Amino acid sequence: MTTQTDVLTAELTVKGVSHRFPSSAHGGELTVLRDVDFHVASGEFVVIVGPSGCGKSTILSIVSGLLEPSSGQVLIDGEEVPDRRAFFGYMFQNDLLLPWENIQGNVALGLEILGTPKKEARSQASEILEEFGLGKFADKYPSQLSGGMRQRAAFMRTLLCHRPILLLDEPFGALDALNRSVMQEWLLSVWERTKRTILLITHDIEEAVFLADRVILMTSRPGRINRQLKVPLERPRTHSILTSQEFTDIKREIFEELFTEAARVDDGPVPS
Repeated sequence: MTTQTDVLTAELTVKGVSHRFPSSAHGGELTVLRDVDFHVASGEFVVIVGPSGCGKSTILSIVSGLLEPSSGQVLIDGEEVPDRRAFFGYMFQNDLLLPWENIQGNVALGLEILGTPKKEARSQASEILEEFGLGKFADKYPSQLSGGMRQRAAFMRTLLCHRPILLLDEPFGALDALNRSVMQEWLLSVWERTKRTILLITHDIEEAVFLADRVILMTSRPGRINRQLKVPLERPRTHSILTSQEFTDIKREIFEELFTEAARVDDGPVPS
């Protein structure tokens, strides 16, 4: 059982998770998730895709401990943990960098919030920036960097907090297609070196196939696991694989299933 938050990896199990939000427009409650079951092995990279409104972000909120499920369990290394928030690093689509802090300060911020002395936190930030090729940007401010570089800094901040499981919520959704491709390849290079357990959600099927060991497909609302598809593409991966027939076949298979789900009749807006 994982008992320390500084270990580098852990496994995640979601068992029978359902969630309902209050909604007077739907008779008092709206079911967003129903009986969701999946497992992410230690060091595995898993991506969840599904139609808008199927509850992908709700899953991350529940897994991380920010939201308690209406029913079901979230297990870390096979056991329930009183406060599982300490086991997760959470990265959002927005980089959330402080505009008045330089990149070193922004990357160090998570450690400082956790109680690491400022000098030590900034020293560790400097080291990780150098390790992953961002050292020359340490004294720059967010406004001086591209969207892709800001996302790299945000990910370094998440990584530096030494959480064994990383939750990534559409981390590259705001980037243009070219920068998104560059960031995807960069993220894989970091993951291959650190082997953290990663659970990522995205609307982008190509991104899911390129990044994942396994893709989890969700149904329309109420979100359930429709299928789990192992991605048999060799690693390490570069974007040259995007034109391969094998990649195209997997992408087409996922698209057809998600298209069918997205075409189902919707009964109104719901948090995603």
